[in-house]
Amino acid sequence: MQLKLLRLNVFAVAVLLLAQWPVQAQGLKKIRWGQTSIGASQWIPWIAKDVKFYEKNGLDVEIILLRGSGQTSQAMIGGSIFASPVTTATLMTANLSGADLTTVAHTVGAVQGKMLVKPEIRKPEDLKGKKVASSGLGSLGDFMYRVAMRKYGLNPDKDVVWITVGSPPERLQALASGVVDAADLSYPSDAQGERMGFRIMWDARVEVPYPSMSVVTRRKTIQEDRDGVMRMLRAHVEGIHFLKTQKEASLKILAKYLRTNDRELLEGSYEIYNRDFIPTPYPIVSGLKLAYEQVAQRRPEIYNHKPEEFVDPSFIAELDKSGFIKKLYGQK
Repeated sequence: MQLKLLRLNVFAVAVLLLAQWPVQAQGLKKIRWGQTSIGASQWIPWIAKDVKFYEKNGLDVEIILLRGSGQTSQAMIGGSIFASPVTTATLMTANLSGADLTTVAHTVGAVQGKMLVKPEIRKPEDLKGKKVASSGLGSLGDFMYRVAMRKYGLNPDKDVVWITVGSPPERLQALASGVVDAADLSYPSDAQGERMGFRIMWDARVEVPYPSMSVVTRRKTIQEDRDGVMRMLRAHVEGIHFLKTQKEASLKILAKYLRTNDRELLEGSYEIYNRDFIPTPYPIVSGLKLAYEQVAQRRPEIYNHKPEEFVDPSFIAELDKSGFIKKLYGQK
């Protein structure tokens, strides 16, 4: 009888321990995050992966490098990517063609990026006939600088030659080697380019106010796996909090993925993104006039649709109203 009771007690303890194990011990849900470039703007998914916020929330996330929003949206529509940043203009265009993409968060309220040019290019009209490197058609940089070119009287479809070059470091190398005359660069590649003597033609933050670093997924994904989307966003929000409160650890992670120990560049990245990352990253629906104008050039029917049709704020609203985010920051 005592032996039987002992066995029952051992079994009860085992069940209790299993119930208290981290969720990753019971099996992780595998998903893929589409990374659109290699730069400090991609910091949060790197933090969420390395600090194991994804695992804490029951996810095994594979980060896949893709080339800009155009390729990323196609991969998501095809089902090979769970979520990723996608520019609002690209999302709108895709949905007008039958896609079901939706923005569930905007991580940054403005675009951090600059177009650097050869020293002899002094004014916008000097870009005529020149080669410009971006991450690809439909990417955020492609969108930003097409808008800037039109602002200064250039026709981006006729006056320049667009060259697709993958990551910011690769675009900087293309500029340095003379393959292109101008390049869309984000920090720290833009700072490196300035050190090398290249000039800033446009600063996207100044020229084109526009939300960036979105978290986009499919409405089908939300319907079939709302819990998975919520887990991903919880980890994302925790990653933002970690960056804002754990500077040295965050810099170490950035150094790993950028493959640099340049303290000045790393510190500069932190100064920018500690300020720019939004603690409660609701999807932004105001100030999207530029996105509408860009899409309307080929799809004027976009004006029949409201910005709210392209977002789902319910996830961030739940995290906000539940007190989850305030608790992270020690607020009541």
